[in-house]
Amino acid sequence: MANINLLPWRDELRQEKKKEFFTILGGFCILGVLCGYVWVSSVQGSIDNQNSRNALLQREIDALQQQVAEIKELKERRAQLIERMKVIQDLQGTRPVIVRYFDGLVRAVPDGIYLTKLSRAGNQISVEGIADSHSRISSFMRNLDESEWFSDPNMANIAAAPDQSEQAQKFNMTVGAAVPKQDESEGGN
Repeated sequence: MANINLLPWRDELRQEKKKEFFTILGGFCILGVLCGYVWVSSVQGSIDNQNSRNALLQREIDALQQQVAEIKELKERRAQLIERMKVIQDLQGTRPVIVRYFDGLVRAVPDGIYLTKLSRAGNQISVEGIADSHSRISSFMRNLDESEWFSDPNMANIAAAPDQSEQAQKFNMTVGAAVPKQDESEGGN
């Protein structure tokens, strides 16, 4: 007799194929989620790695900026020290000049002139004094003009000084303080 299958085999095959499809679909979903997790973890790891590298670079940049600030401060201090050294060297170099000014002034003052006040502002020297006569003042101005340490004597004021003597004259003048070129034979002194 013939074997006839009356069971709904097509429904069973369809159910089996559906079950197989959903199993494969679930496997691919799990595989997709797993791949997505691995990719997100990899990207997050790369981001974390880059953030740690950025933090390291930022710390190094901060350290370098601190060193740059220290170097800038040291350069400023060095410039200040160099400026101070220059001032000290200038003072050391001009220290004997004041002695020469006084020496030149003593040599230029003729008999009969008495200096009562000297003051210096920059390169101008103010001289006040008492003279026996006008000719002594003129002689004093000529001597100052001929001196290599003084230039441009300028009489500001002459007035009679009757409390000193009948011919006494009070005078007030300004003189330029010239720094002559130093001879090489003097050795810079």
